[in-house]
Amino acid sequence: MDEDGVRIALDYDGTYTLDRQLWDGFIFAAQESCHEVLIVTMRDEGEDVGSNASGARPPCEVIYTRRQAKLPFMERAGLHVDVWIDDNPRWLMFDGGASDQP
Repeated sequence: MDEDGVRIALDYDGTYTLDRQLWDGFIFAAQESCHEVLIVTMRDEGEDVGSNASGARPPCEVIYTRRQAKLPFMERAGLHVDVWIDDNPRWLMFDGGASDQP
């Protein structure tokens, strides 16, 4: 990401999964404009996004927060996010329990 680009965090379940083709186009367009897009999901690494029915992986890095609130998780990792796109923004600030499947 260059100095003019922004980092965009895109949720996986209920956002990216609703229309993969649309979001893939968005990811490619954002990357062409020097922005960084990351999929940030509350899934655990054992719930790999590549194990979905299509087997297709998103065309960007995937970060698994392991049911931890997304915003503080990313800050602890030293990854400032400029734009969040999420169907359920409560998971930016609140941890999910084991029974709260994303």
